[in-house]
Amino acid sequence: MQQKKFTVINEGFICDICQHQNPPATKTCRNHCQQCLCSKHVDINPGDRAEKCHGILRPSNFIIKGGSLSKIVFTCDRCGTVRKNKPADDDNKETIFILMQKLSGSLN
Repeated sequence: MQQKKFTVINEGFICDICQHQNPPATKTCRNHCQQCLCSKHVDINPGDRAEKCHGILRPSNFIIKGGSLSKIVFTCDRCGTVRKNKPADDDNKETIFILMQKLSGSLN
């Protein structure tokens, strides 16, 4: 079984969706916008920048473990790829709350 490779790239970026200026992360690598939570589909393996799709990865679900948000599930709006990533400490908590309510409402 081949392990996934992880290339450390922790850089700031301007979000393609909401134009928020995202600084580099403090404890990990910045993976998604801290305001709208969207990301760009640029990696096959984390940090490799080898993906040709470049669609927008939008939050599509959340994984809760032990009563806390464990992972954000993203779905690419271009190719349908699903990715999971840990929430960042500085993610907008109000955005997370609103999206959780909206997504749970669409599941009922």
